[in-house]
Amino acid sequence: MTFEVLLNQVIGETLTVSICRFGPELIVSATILVLLLNRLFGIDRWVAPYWTTLIGCMIALGYATNQYLLLQQGTLPAGEYFTGLMMFDGFTVFLRIFLLLFLILVTVLTVLSGIPDLEDGPDFYTLLLGSTIGMMIMSGANHLLMLFIGIEMTSVPSYAMVGFLKGRRQSSEAALKYVVYGAGAAGVMLYGISLIAGMLGTGDMPLIAERIGQLTGTASNFESPLVRTLMLAIVMVFVGLSFKLSLVPFHFWCPDAFEGASAEVAGYLSVASKAAAFGLLIRFCLALTGTIEGAASSPIYLFLGLAIGFVAMVTATFGNLAAYAQTNVKRLLAYSTIAHAGYMLMAVAAMMVLLNAPSGAGLTSFERQELAAKSIEGLLFYLVVYLFMNLGAFAIVALIRNEIYSEEISDYKGLARQTPVLCVCMVICLVSLIGIPPMAGFFGKLFVFASVFQSAKVHWAMWVVFLVGAINTVFSLYYYLQVLKTMFLDERPEGARTIDIPLNPSGWYVIFVTAPLLLLILCTEQLTQTARTVAAGLFL
Repeated sequence: MTFEVLLNQVIGETLTVSICRFGPELIVSATILVLLLNRLFGIDRWVAPYWTTLIGCMIALGYATNQYLLLQQGTLPAGEYFTGLMMFDGFTVFLRIFLLLFLILVTVLTVLSGIPDLEDGPDFYTLLLGSTIGMMIMSGANHLLMLFIGIEMTSVPSYAMVGFLKGRRQSSEAALKYVVYGAGAAGVMLYGISLIAGMLGTGDMPLIAERIGQLTGTASNFESPLVRTLMLAIVMVFVGLSFKLSLVPFHFWCPDAFEGASAEVAGYLSVASKAAAFGLLIRFCLALTGTIEGAASSPIYLFLGLAIGFVAMVTATFGNLAAYAQTNVKRLLAYSTIAHAGYMLMAVAAMMVLLNAPSGAGLTSFERQELAAKSIEGLLFYLVVYLFMNLGAFAIVALIRNEIYSEEISDYKGLARQTPVLCVCMVICLVSLIGIPPMAGFFGKLFVFASVFQSAKVHWAMWVVFLVGAINTVFSLYYYLQVLKTMFLDERPEGARTIDIPLNPSGWYVIFVTAPLLLLILCTEQLTQTARTVAAGLFL
């Protein structure tokens, strides 16, 4: 094949297939371009930048939703694009819809809370949209190169958004810490990627399992130098993913970044980066196990699944226990975010253990994949619920901050008497974060714990993960209820700032965000079915 033929083939595939599948990211990129041009020519003085952002996001959301419907109908086939660098399937499109919907909700929150102002709006929304593009790339990455590019495209705008509150030393300090930790994690991850690509001769994720099998041959334990080197490289990649997920011991940036950033940015990072990173983690884990029987039953990957379960236990326990001593509500929610990352990671651990069940477990290849798909189904359900309960909590913090100019828990005393709507919505959000029925958060944890329960039948160590997860739910009761006790039972101090947020747009927004935590009970089956379809598509 000549270079000219190859070039024409690549251009033809890009124009006819890849651009169509990459449509939502292109629309968001075009929105960024419009924001910059509006800033350049002064049009943003008449057209508020948030309108440009909202319109662009809604168009992208509509495009992604249409892609999902066409996928379900079979009109638009799944497959690789951009010469195999990206993957287009139901999982990718589901996460696109998730991220774009969340981006719209966050943008509306920034309009209601007044951060950013009109002068800084184009810069802020450009960073917000740019970070979201990186997350969308993460959800569909099919090559180690795109894995790294997606994470870095997400991280760099996030550093700037954390330090966006100009003139605040705490905000600048948090952003600097975030940059330093992020640079270190990125360097370790990049070295791991170079090791994997160098040893296997490819960065194509669908080929990784096959190349590992060819390289190691019959070696299936840590006595082989090749296996040890590969495991070291895999762990290095996990370092970068753990940083984005704020897993212990790579969580140090999270509390400081959340406390220093505005509540709007903290809410965005707590949900969007988690969803994209979990999507990428799932793809990377599936790339390791592959579809061939030898890789799918490797004791090395069974050990890796147990190690992930151990990290999940430690993360959930540390997040919950560290939250006890917090006096700042954003810092408390940061540790809550760490704990919930631990809960969700348990589903990934269960998937790895089930996929790599030994022959003595009595599971066929089909049964292993079906149970593993249920683990992903539970994780996707959890993410959807987590979107509303975490965004609702941070939205309430942002709106209260605008009234009392404080984010300390002690300043929340007696707020229920002055703004009952916000406080009742906070009850719904925090009770759902705990996982108390009949809130939607209960069903999210139930599905994740059910997958851990199934994996415990494969290896006894997962019983420990299951038990620790259940105990941590009890641990979380104290610090969540402590916030509610302060708001409802404590008396408002004399001379404290008053707060009055009636059913204006801000009040209706909070109700709109928290209502799904109650209404999801009525449509649990529909959401579960959607998650089941998306998860099953990963194993086709």
